[in-house]
Amino acid sequence: MRNGDFLPTRLQAQQDAVSLVCHSKTRQNPENNIGLMTLASLEVLVTLTSDVGKILASLHRVQSKGEINFLTAVKIAHLVLKHRQGKNHKMRIVVFVGSPVDADEKDLVKLAKKLKKEKVNIDIVNFGEDASNSEKLASFINALNGKDGNLCHLVTVPPGPLLSDALISSPIMQGEDGASPGMEYASEYAFDPNSDPELALALRVSMEEQRQRQEEEARRAAATSGEDTPTPQAAIPDNEEAMLQQALSMSTPQTPVFDFGAMTEDQQIEYAMRLSLQNLEAAETAESKKDLDKDKDEKEDAPGASAMETDAQGDDTEDITGVMADPDFIKNVLSTLPGVDPSSEAIQKVMVTLAQQDDEDGKDQDGDEQMRDESTRENNAKEKK
Repeated sequence: MRNGDFLPTRLQAQQDAVSLVCHSKTRQNPENNIGLMTLASLEVLVTLTSDVGKILASLHRVQSKGEINFLTAVKIAHLVLKHRQGKNHKMRIVVFVGSPVDADEKDLVKLAKKLKKEKVNIDIVNFGEDASNSEKLASFINALNGKDGNLCHLVTVPPGPLLSDALISSPIMQGEDGASPGMEYASEYAFDPNSDPELALALRVSMEEQRQRQEEEARRAAATSGEDTPTPQAAIPDNEEAMLQQALSMSTPQTPVFDFGAMTEDQQIEYAMRLSLQNLEAAETAESKKDLDKDKDEKEDAPGASAMETDAQGDDTEDITGVMADPDFIKNVLSTLPGVDPSSEAIQKVMVTLAQQDDEDGKDQDGDEQMRDESTRENNAKEKK
């Protein structure tokens, strides 16, 4: 069991496989009970239980010592199953054999016939010593199944693959009701892209970055060795490629990020007012565009359409200026910003300054209107003369 033909050793590979089987059996039915014993010391480590944690805790304390006694171990396992609490539960023994079996083939067949009368099913995982054990264990399983039976299985795993991976698709993982082998384990650990689209997109982005990195390393190696740089084949555009490009563009920051914590109160107020102006202008522009497109056909025959549109645009500008001059509106906008207190002294000062500027602008506009009225009256008087 210390041999390294199954990574990292036979014993550790067997521990992973036993853990896989325990999880699979408990998922098939929550009422299933599992026990654990050794073939060498013939010690019952855990009696029948539905707590997989107890099984795993005892499993990893098993040491490789002594020689296995296949016949006696199976008899003890049968005795434990006979004293189970749930008499309606079917009895099954799963034996992991990674060492030579010294028992005689006739004794194995005799024990198999006895277990068949007791309605005990046995699955055997033969690995490591498949050359010397395969014939004996095959006779044992054939005697259990009889002519038409197929409830007992022998799985022989040659060196190379992981033992747990070889068992996932084996009939040992099949449930008593005939469920597909390994479905409980696969459904638990396999990743479904539809269940988490964001994770699936991140995985595809990571794979794309890894592919680009490998191509870059291949080009550098070719340039160093003096060979021609291989030209990668053009990727076929599809939905996944579009999603990858979108994810890469979203991961690259396009707009500057403002740190409100590092700003002073005046800077925060100025930035908030600038954002409000931009949002209002964008909304008004979009609304004006919709109105112009809607009334375009009606205004084509009107001679004064352009003049009316110009006046309307001028009215919109005046409306925006009037809204921004409303102190209540600005307070409402500032109150929605995080970390901004509209009642602070700095904000009150800025509000007073804006009000003064609006008064001065209003006075200038009044003066301009008076000058226009005077010039109009003079022109009318000249015309009368």
